[in-house]
Amino acid sequence: MKALLVANALAALVSAGSSVAGVLRPGLVLSAGEVITAGTGLYARAYAVRAVPLGLATAWVLLAGPRAAAWPMLVVSGLAQVGDSAIGAKQRNAGMAFGAGAVAVLHLASAWWLYGKSGS
Repeated sequence: MKALLVANALAALVSAGSSVAGVLRPGLVLSAGEVITAGTGLYARAYAVRAVPLGLATAWVLLAGPRAAAWPMLVVSGLAQVGDSAIGAKQRNAGMAFGAGAVAVLHLASAWWLYGKSGS
């Protein structure tokens, strides 16, 4: 179980880190040939101010927080990743679509497994 929690925590931290990368290079989420505008930078910053705390909170809950909070935190994080994956697909950004999709599957499957283990 520890390995599963660590894998999810690392995925949450990578997700948070990718949002910081988006602030530093806003064009990362754009399709090839799209122009970076002031709106692109604003979106990247607005995304990061949510993604970083969510990623850090998820990692903390999984590694050091109350065990009962692990599966609900993974559900919230997994649903956020589903949204990110949908945005990536709409933007035709395969890395974002598949990366966030894979993390969504990891988080949501882990939440389901942990919920079953908790006897809730």
